[in-house]
Amino acid sequence: MSAFIGEFNCKLDEKGRLSIPSKLRAQFPEAVGNTLVVNRGFEKCLVLYTKEDWLDETAKLNTVDDFMSPDIRRFKRIFTNGANLVQIDGAQRILIPKKLLEYAELLGEVILVANGNKIEMWDQATYESELKVDSAEMSQLAQLFHQQRNQG
Repeated sequence: MSAFIGEFNCKLDEKGRLSIPSKLRAQFPEAVGNTLVVNRGFEKCLVLYTKEDWLDETAKLNTVDDFMSPDIRRFKRIFTNGANLVQIDGAQRILIPKKLLEYAELLGEVILVANGNKIEMWDQATYESELKVDSAEMSQLAQLFHQQRNQG
C-alpha cells in the first residue's frame, strides 16, 4: 500500500491535463509504471490511486455481499462509477476525463493533497473551505476517528 505525503499546487491545462509534481512522482512505487486510477471523491474532489491501491479498495468492496441490501449494491455502483485508468505521458502529465473535471468543478488552479494511499485533487477555494474548522470541531472529529479506529 502506498503512503503519500504533501500538498502540491498545480494547474490544469486547457485540455484537462495535469502535470504531476516531481516531488509527488518520486513517492510513487516503482510498480506504478505509467498508470493511475482517477475517480470521484466522497466530497467535491477527485481521487488518484495507484492501480494496486485501487484494486485493494475494490477488493474491500467485494468483501460485502451484494445480497445484503439494495443500498450496498447502490453504494458499490456509485463508488466505482466514473473510475478511469489514466496514463502518465512522457511529460509526466495525466489527462483527466471531462466528466470528472465537471463533477469536481475543476478548472485551472488545483491542489493535490496526499491522504494516505490516495491523492485528492481539489479546487483551491473548495479545499480551503473544507479545512475551515475550529478547535472544538477538530476535537470532535478526532474523537470520532479514534472511536472508529478502536472498533475496527
